[in-house]
Amino acid sequence: MARRPTGSNPSGDGGRRARTSRLDASTPTSARPPKPEPEAPLPPTDPTLVRMGEFGRAQGLNGEVRLKSYTADPAAIATYGPLLTADGRRIELTSVRSVSGDILVARVKGVGDRNAAEALNRVALFLPRERLGEAAEEDEFFAADLVGLDVVDRDGVPLGTVTDVPNYGGGDLLEIRPAAGRVTALLPFTKAFVPSLDLANGRITIDPPEDLFAPPGPKPPDEPT
Repeated sequence: MARRPTGSNPSGDGGRRARTSRLDASTPTSARPPKPEPEAPLPPTDPTLVRMGEFGRAQGLNGEVRLKSYTADPAAIATYGPLLTADGRRIELTSVRSVSGDILVARVKGVGDRNAAEALNRVALFLPRERLGEAAEEDEFFAADLVGLDVVDRDGVPLGTVTDVPNYGGGDLLEIRPAAGRVTALLPFTKAFVPSLDLANGRITIDPPEDLFAPPGPKPPDEPT
């Protein structure tokens, strides 16, 4: 989950997401190039399913496999019971241990050797939205509930749509795709920048900086290419 913290605007899970009050100087807020298309997109899935994690490469010879967790507490992915794959398989995590940040090493029921673990590489794990329950606090939100919301400014002017809720270590961000064009922008998920959310009507009100959707500027001359 994410928490939406309070704070002043300097210029204007499946996990939970919270809005924070402090921004690191390096926190991005401006437009960025669109993400590259995935090499192997997942098959269509039920829109009520929330992506909880994705397997990576095999770890060792005894069936362990790396797992990127999308839950607020990475290890909590193992507490939801059986998870689903895009093609309908049930995956049961019998144990997980942390490697770094949101990267875990997992053991999967029925997977006992490296070949079986390698077969899980790039397999995403999902959970029905209803099994996540409700956020425990007023200013906590499930990332899955934020993605897809229409974004408007304080005057109600449409600006775009939330496409993702990433966190690169400096706090949760909203990735917003403008109504026209493919270039997305990142906005800190704080009360200063996001004063109002209306989940029932699928709308989020933001108070963005003027250059939110401005194209990235040229690199400094001494910055490596």
